[in-house]
Amino acid sequence: MLTDRRQVLKGLAAAALASTAGGSGLLARTAAPDLLPRPPAGAGRVHDWIFAAAERPVRLLGPDGPVTTVWSYSDEFLPIKRVRVGDTIRTRLENRLGEHTALHWHGVRVPNAMDGVPYLTQAPVTKGESFLYEVAPPDPGTFFIHPHCNESGQTGRGLSAVLIVEGDERRRPDADLVAAYKDWRLAEDGTWLPFETPEGASRAGTYGTVRAVNGVAPTTHMVPAGGDIRLRILNLDATRVIEPGVEGAEAAVIAVDGNAVTPFPLDTWRMGPAMRIDVLVRAPAPGESFRLIDYFSAEPWTLATYETAKGEARPKRAFDPAILYAPDLPRADLRNAQRLNYTFSAASGAVTEAAAMLAPDDPLAKILLDGLCVRDTSFWAINKASWASGSQPQMPPPLGLFETGRSYVLELMNATPHHHPIHLHGHTFEVLSASRLKRPRHFADTVLLQPKERIEIAFVAAPGNWMFHCHVLEHMEYGMMGYLRVA
Repeated sequence: MLTDRRQVLKGLAAAALASTAGGSGLLARTAAPDLLPRPPAGAGRVHDWIFAAAERPVRLLGPDGPVTTVWSYSDEFLPIKRVRVGDTIRTRLENRLGEHTALHWHGVRVPNAMDGVPYLTQAPVTKGESFLYEVAPPDPGTFFIHPHCNESGQTGRGLSAVLIVEGDERRRPDADLVAAYKDWRLAEDGTWLPFETPEGASRAGTYGTVRAVNGVAPTTHMVPAGGDIRLRILNLDATRVIEPGVEGAEAAVIAVDGNAVTPFPLDTWRMGPAMRIDVLVRAPAPGESFRLIDYFSAEPWTLATYETAKGEARPKRAFDPAILYAPDLPRADLRNAQRLNYTFSAASGAVTEAAAMLAPDDPLAKILLDGLCVRDTSFWAINKASWASGSQPQMPPPLGLFETGRSYVLELMNATPHHHPIHLHGHTFEVLSASRLKRPRHFADTVLLQPKERIEIAFVAAPGNWMFHCHVLEHMEYGMMGYLRVA
């Protein structure tokens, strides 16, 4: 049954894509060409939030299971925060943890000083201190918030939040639901297992032992029969690639990384860590259900089930998933863009500069390596350079020097047998071409490099020092990270 459904979806997607396919395995069409432009945002509200990063007890293994000490920003384990384009967010991060931390606004085009990278864009927020972030998201969409230091340990314990910026809908759906996927590295007694291992860090990553959505085991949600359901699917895992699909209902992708696309059937969209898609689903008749499934598992795994209530359904009508306005983003001038190449590869195996400069038992070594998201061994590199740092405030040289306002095309080459979701801070780039997986031309902030794949991305450079890294957290922490300097 699942196989038959997948084949039907593939046939529909192939038909939809065939008319416009071309060049390097991607569609030749531009991002969201058939969508209406978004009207200007008006003066918005000011949101004053407190994110109190602290330990809190949660039963991650179920209501009858043992208590696990998680790290979270509030008593709501996974905060889901909603604002509108034009709003301003003032968030005071209060650090009640035993180590320093910060807030990174993943996918949001923020000023560089608000990007939340310790030592690069701000001083780390140490225990007992606080930091005020002021962010006015310029774009609507689905984003998330997480720390950018000791990330495998801090997000591994739960430190994250979902950020939804509204204002992209020209027609509201009947329901708007979040499905944030993340594994937990838990032992049977509820204690944490190591968040990283040498075997995992040097290969595909260290996988969790308990699969969860929105922090808990997969659950059933009630939705209106015959309604249009917007599913915001986020991969917040440290390692796992997922491939979401819908069983039992029509479904179309309407946004990638929060950016609207001309809708296309949800056939195969592999999502590495930090990637998001928004899907519009036409719910079935009263008393029926549909499932959100991960097809990248060894066996299809149900992420969530959605049931319709018995009784009256929404009036029958054609399924029209084009409910979003077109994205309003800086677009690269491809004719005059400077072209650069970045190769993501295994490292030479050298010990990082930071570890070489400091004695192994020096407490400063651990602070620097944890705080800068690196370890004392490099397994990975970008253009043969592994992230390394001497004693703060010395930083490694940037991976490239860019000019504010200039257009760039980067060719990303994966020279390894593993997946690498590549994220560029502070920018929304356009994915132009890929050598393996077919993709519509679209805007994104994270793109999944398949093994031995080449992908081209284009963007207009914004001023600042912007991190550029793999979002498999162990790959990042063991060398596959750097920054681009835009002056």
